[in-house]
Amino acid sequence: MNFPDRIERTIDLPHAPERVWAALTTPEGLSGWFGTVADIDLTPGSDFDLRFEKEEHTAHLRIAAVEPPRRFAYTWGMITLPEDDPRKTFVEFVLEPTAAGTRLTVTETGFAQAGGELGAEAHRMNTGGWEGKFDELAAYLNVVHA
Repeated sequence: MNFPDRIERTIDLPHAPERVWAALTTPEGLSGWFGTVADIDLTPGSDFDLRFEKEEHTAHLRIAAVEPPRRFAYTWGMITLPEDDPRKTFVEFVLEPTAAGTRLTVTETGFAQAGGELGAEAHRMNTGGWEGKFDELAAYLNVVHA
């Protein structure tokens, strides 16, 4: 079965890059739109857990890059694989200042590692997830920073 190895979404937000950065990288920001976060250490190589209460799922993330306020990246496991599986996808947020605020692009790659049905299902689930999460991010920023 063939499926893309990459998901890429872009959204223009009417908020300064520093505000978008805080929504992506702080416990308060992440818990406001992405999930419930116990703690986050923005040191590359550090781990943190992100709880998705609605789905009753906890994702384990490892910080890969921190370049405030323009680039943030981490790896996390594919939902279709066991928690201890070493295959991870790479998620990168890139923030670009615009005249009206910030252009945010998220790219997630690495689904082909799982191959077959497991990789295709992870890609399908995360594609839908990012669409919904960008709406939640925009709503969060509009309420918190209105």
